[in-house]
Amino acid sequence: MKLADWAKQQGIAYITAWRWYKSGKLPVKAWKTPSGMILVDPKSPQNLPTVVYARVSSREKRGDLERQVERCLEFCRSRGWEVSRVVKEIASGMNDSRPKLSKLLETSPPCRLVVEHKDRLTRFGFRYFELLLPRLGWELVVINRDAEDESDLMKDLVSVITSFCCRLYGLRRGRRKAKEIRDRCLEASKSAFTT
Repeated sequence: MKLADWAKQQGIAYITAWRWYKSGKLPVKAWKTPSGMILVDPKSPQNLPTVVYARVSSREKRGDLERQVERCLEFCRSRGWEVSRVVKEIASGMNDSRPKLSKLLETSPPCRLVVEHKDRLTRFGFRYFELLLPRLGWELVVINRDAEDESDLMKDLVSVITSFCCRLYGLRRGRRKAKEIRDRCLEASKSAFTT
């Protein structure tokens, strides 16, 4: 298969696939023909670089973050995978704007992404990661899929309720401020016409 066709199939720009090929980071085997055409074997994955992603929700759990990283590194060593990068983040799993995870997903070539539990990647919508990352050439490895603590579920419930309450009160506050500004403008225009 031509590199351009493979890039189109993966939903990435040809220039991105070409850069990955030139830097040796293409997630599949590829070679250049004598005529200069780059061919790809989509069914034979290259050795993907391994990236560990660890997350905790608050600064008080920084010690847990280090232990989580160590467990992930030990898991990778036991599989013979050389870890090329460790990404540590302190942010809520409910928050969908986590800068370090976003940067990893936006700028890294396909890799093997290792997380300890699925909720370390995200609290909700994990299935989307499971479906989309392999289509982009990534491999997602979750060390312990079954670990879900009852207290974590309660925290998730409280976080969802808090998030929706904040959005609701924010909308009400915005409407109230808009009304105040509108009323001030009407008063100012009335006083301008009476003088």
